[in-house]
Amino acid sequence: MQKKKLLVVMTAVGLLGTSAGVGASGLVSKVTGVFHKDIAVSVNGDQTSLHPVYIQGKAYLPAREMADELGYTLNWNSKTKNIQINSKEEQAVEYARMLGVIVDVVPTDKEGQYRVEVLGYGDQRWMILYFDKDTELADESGKAVGAADLKAGTRIMAEFGPAMAMSYPGQSHAHKVVVSAQTLVKEDVIQSIEKTEDGWQVKFGETKDGQTTTSIVLNAGKETSVMTAQGIDVPFANLKAGDKVRAYYGPIMTKSLPPQSPLHFLVVLSDKEQLAPATIEEYRELSWKNMPADQKSHVTTKKEDARVEEVDSAKITVMMSSDEQKKKLAEIQAANGKLISIVYNTDQDALIGPIVMIFDPESKTFLGFLPRK
Repeated sequence: MQKKKLLVVMTAVGLLGTSAGVGASGLVSKVTGVFHKDIAVSVNGDQTSLHPVYIQGKAYLPAREMADELGYTLNWNSKTKNIQINSKEEQAVEYARMLGVIVDVVPTDKEGQYRVEVLGYGDQRWMILYFDKDTELADESGKAVGAADLKAGTRIMAEFGPAMAMSYPGQSHAHKVVVSAQTLVKEDVIQSIEKTEDGWQVKFGETKDGQTTTSIVLNAGKETSVMTAQGIDVPFANLKAGDKVRAYYGPIMTKSLPPQSPLHFLVVLSDKEQLAPATIEEYRELSWKNMPADQKSHVTTKKEDARVEEVDSAKITVMMSSDEQKKKLAEIQAANGKLISIVYNTDQDALIGPIVMIFDPESKTFLGFLPRK
C-alpha cells in the first residue's frame, strides 16, 4: 500500500513554552502544551480538521483521528494497556475458520512450509492448509508452537484464506492457528455400536477362544463428526460391526473397565477405499501418461508418491474436454458410482491447489481434472 504523506503547515510563527511534572509512580506524567488552531494539517494535499498540540517543541496529534486520516484503524486493549494500529486494507481481509483435528503433517519442497491435512465440522469438513513463516501458530496460552511439532490427532482452530483453491479437498494458506488438546487416535474394527439416549456408543475389542473382550468404549454425541476419508458424511445408523474406522477421541479417559472416552471424529475406512498396491501403481502410470507436458514442470510430487484414492462421483465436479468423457461421467454419477482420483502436489498449490486427475475405475479411462480455482 502506498504510504500517505503527512504535512504539518505552520501558518503562524512562535511557540510558547511548556512544562511537565512526573507522577509519584514514575509511570504517569502530567504535561502541559499549547493547542495551535493556526497550524493546519493536510494528508496527501487534502485538508483535515486536525490541529496539533505542541509539547516541549514537538507537535502532537490525536492518535485515533490521525490513524484514520492515514488509512489505519486504532484499537485499545484495556487489559494489556496496548494500542494496536492496523491498516484498513488488512482490517478488511476476511478469513474463513475451522475447528478440527490434524490428520497428517508433511513438509513441502519449500523451506519452512508444511502441508497439513485437517478434518473439521460443518462446511469445512476436509481441508489442506499450508503452514509457513507467515502463519501465526501458538497454543491456547499464546506460546509459540513450531509447525514441525504438530502431529496427527492435534486439535486446532484455524483461520485461513482469504484465497482458497476450489480443489477437492479445498486448499488454502493458514493465517492464524491456535493449538489445543492432543486427542488419541485409534485405527481398528468396530466390535459393536449401540444407540443411547445421548447419542451412540462405539465399542472396540477382540474375540478370542469364543470370549469377547471390550477394550474401550467411545461415546458419540451431536458434536461428533462421522465421515469417509474424503470428508463425506456417514450416518451413524449406517455403521456396523466389522467396519474399519479411525477414531479421534479423548484425551479424557474414565478409570472404569472398560475405559470410556468422548469421541470427536470417526473416519470410515471401507474396503472399497483400500486399493491394492498393484492397482495404485497402475493408476500412477496412467495418470502420468495423461498429464499435460506444460503441467509436469510444476509437479513437486514424485510419480511413485502420488496419492491414489476412491471418491464418490456425486460429490465432485470434473472438467472434461470431450463428449465421450462427459457421457461416461454422467453414467457413473447416475448409478452413484465411484471414481479414482490421483493427486499431484505442485509449486502452485498455495495459489490454485494441486493437480487432481479423475479416472473411471471400470474402464480405467481418463475422464478429466478437478477444478484448481
